[in-house]
Amino acid sequence: MKVIVRQGDTSLYYSQLFNVPLALILESNHELGVEHLPSGQQISIPGYVRQVAKLRKGDSLWRIATHYQLPLDVLLLMNPELDPYRLGDGDAVFIPIRMTKPIIKVNQPYDYQTMIKDMNRLSAVYPFVRKQTIGHSVLKKEIPELQIGHGQKQLHINGAFHAREWITTPIIMTLLNEYLLALTNRHTLRGLNMAPFYEEITLSVVPMVNVDGVDLVIHGADAAQNHKEEVLKLNGGKTDFSQWKANIQGVDLNDQYPVGWDIEQQRREQLPGPADYPGEFPLSEPEAKVMAELTKQRDFERVISLHTQGEEFYWGFEKKEPSEAEAIATEFARVSGYKAIQYVDSYAGYKDWFINEWRKPGFTIELGRDSHPVPLNQFDEIYQKTLGIFLANFYM
Repeated sequence: MKVIVRQGDTSLYYSQLFNVPLALILESNHELGVEHLPSGQQISIPGYVRQVAKLRKGDSLWRIATHYQLPLDVLLLMNPELDPYRLGDGDAVFIPIRMTKPIIKVNQPYDYQTMIKDMNRLSAVYPFVRKQTIGHSVLKKEIPELQIGHGQKQLHINGAFHAREWITTPIIMTLLNEYLLALTNRHTLRGLNMAPFYEEITLSVVPMVNVDGVDLVIHGADAAQNHKEEVLKLNGGKTDFSQWKANIQGVDLNDQYPVGWDIEQQRREQLPGPADYPGEFPLSEPEAKVMAELTKQRDFERVISLHTQGEEFYWGFEKKEPSEAEAIATEFARVSGYKAIQYVDSYAGYKDWFINEWRKPGFTIELGRDSHPVPLNQFDEIYQKTLGIFLANFYM
């Protein structure tokens, strides 16, 4: 939400008036200074949206302020064109509404366009969230990253490396939304104050790596565009793509990394298909390459990849994980109830590559249970267990 700056106002004044942390006001308005703001400029107030109310005969700004439990000065600021002493029947009054609930809708399959729409809404309501495109998929869709915070400690979370595991994306988006609500409303999450984490940590999130594959699983062959005939052939002529893991070219994106790739290449599928084909060579696919480039550019302290299913997670790779990884894994297991597994017979995954290259903690977390895709009726349970890991990732 934006308001017009009045002469003599400061960022601190708006922070106090709307009860939003000053750091978030400043982060949302890079072009504005801390003290005296330029009169007539717009200033973004994070955590609010603007609602329109119609005046009725006899209404006053005082009554409206009382009804909405707002300081009168807020209404005067929001409605600079209104004369509070000459209000007319039917006049529009702008009301600031503080966001107190998530805007992410999770009652239906969560496709690429839904994610983009939700990202844009989050960026509009919380302008301190930084959004950028880190690359493009086979079908030239943008692969977006969100960043929150400006601390030196950089953490990364990603989801939907595998197409049928799309439920990881709305889980991530809801976690972010709750984090943003806690920051702007000065609330705690499970008793933890989020403000220090915002100051200490830069959180990087890529909620959907396999953007083409997710749409294929949810919408069918038409989502493959000019690859429609190819994916139908790779899927054995079946129009049900619910079990598809790969990207649109039939390559498993989490078997694409140059760490034991030759081992996977020998024992996995030898041709493109719905699952388990590691490609012609490491990082042959644009989506896998995008994630590798992002990771090389940043100094991530830790990475987490969300997958499904099994209610367990993997945290080691060939004894190359650092010593602190065990304590983190122990805490992740405690707060989630998931089983911590140090080693599995698997190579060429994103987590494996990260540990191998940087000797830092990396985790592959398998959300939910029973089947692929994990049904949405497990969402709330998965969210609560993953929230524990999300928060532990901050304080560990």
